[in-house]
Amino acid sequence: MAEQKIGEIKKILENTDVELLPEILESFRADERAGVKSLVAKYDKCYEALLKEKERTERMKMYEKKYSDYEFICGIDEAGRGPLAGPVVAGAVILPKDCDILYINDSKKLTEKKREELYDIIKEKAVAYGIGIATPERIDEINILQATYEAMRSAIAQMAVVPDLLLNDAVIIPQVPIKQVPIIKGDAKSISIAAASILAKVTRDRMMKKYSIIYPEYGFEGHKGYGSQSHIEAIKIYGPSPIHRRSFIKNFINE
Repeated sequence: MAEQKIGEIKKILENTDVELLPEILESFRADERAGVKSLVAKYDKCYEALLKEKERTERMKMYEKKYSDYEFICGIDEAGRGPLAGPVVAGAVILPKDCDILYINDSKKLTEKKREELYDIIKEKAVAYGIGIATPERIDEINILQATYEAMRSAIAQMAVVPDLLLNDAVIIPQVPIKQVPIIKGDAKSISIAAASILAKVTRDRMMKKYSIIYPEYGFEGHKGYGSQSHIEAIKIYGPSPIHRRSFIKNFINE
């Protein structure tokens, strides 16, 4: 039987599910050609990376396992507390007990492309989720912390399932009669909080991109409302837009 061409072997490996790589790779290990050896080494690393990601994901389930007696564990997080413009957005997510979604992490550690991919997967696989929004006007009215709490309560209220337990990123949300566990840097330690951070971040980023079309002079598509030098300069030149937080930009404007 003629040897398979290296190009054919490459196509086989490219089209093989990563989970199935070990079995396929075994059939090529005895091949002494340098090109095949290189392919085997490359795809061995792919499989090793998958195993490491599975281990990392399992570590992020530590709090979910600790409180596994609760049926519906909900992660809560927000995006947009610091910007000079735009809303603050909260995400709330109950993941299934046997959640097998890989690559969930603190949204700040993920690329925009990966966040977008995970956003759809999380919404599809979640037991329930909710997204709450507090407007710039509301932030100015009651302050950013209270507006964040309000957005979080709204996210919880929107869920189709009432949580038994809330895992929060570092805060205790007032006026919520559900047991809460605040976790410092929770979006990097709890898969539920990380999932919530992704929903919140993607939702807010999409909103800011839409605002960038309405108010193109501020460059919202790039900095998403955060206080970059170019953003501050734009405020000084054009004045505030309707979505700027007046309480955040007092130093840049004369009103």
